[in-house]
Amino acid sequence: MMTDRSVTAHVKSQHKVELIVEEGVMKGIVFTELIEMVEEDLGIEIADRMISGAKTSNDGSYTSVGTYDHAELIQLVISLSAETGIPVPDLVQAFGKHLFARFHELYPQFFAGIDSAIDFLPMVEAYIHVEVRKLYPDAELPSFQCETSGEMLSMTYQSKRPFADLAEGLIAACITHFGDPIDMTRKDLGAQDGTQACFLLRPTSDVPAEEVAV
Repeated sequence: MMTDRSVTAHVKSQHKVELIVEEGVMKGIVFTELIEMVEEDLGIEIADRMISGAKTSNDGSYTSVGTYDHAELIQLVISLSAETGIPVPDLVQAFGKHLFARFHELYPQFFAGIDSAIDFLPMVEAYIHVEVRKLYPDAELPSFQCETSGEMLSMTYQSKRPFADLAEGLIAACITHFGDPIDMTRKDLGAQDGTQACFLLRPTSDVPAEEVAV
């Protein structure tokens, strides 16, 4: 059986696109976005089966402004994996990509004057999280510590929740959005349970030949 350690999650908000976590609960916008993505990409029937299979406390009647146990989101993703045969990490990363697209759609101002993922991603911690906390003062957000060296960017993700796959999906979508010739590698840290990970972004031309997949 899959547990918290094998899943990660995403979030799109009509106010901000972020993972909003408060002491074991998550903002409802995370749940409504997941359901919306499944309905759009896989159909309403699959979404309904995902919800019924997860045995949620409210039969999937989430509101974007409510707060819910983060374990229910995990159960929804596990249920969706059982319905589709798609591994949980792949589903969560796809959700992250979906959320990045929504973020760009809702908040194009964050992208103004920026032409690369290397320039944009450090803004998550330095600027975007600051804006989120203005809306949700009690929210507990993941941290992204960034270090740059030339054209390389190292991002260290840390959270109390196992959502590194979500972060990977968001970062991958960012790279695709800007069309950067960038290679991303991930190294899980700490307990390697999805709560800590380091993402290294570097120009594809700098990737050693032995690391390039054939």
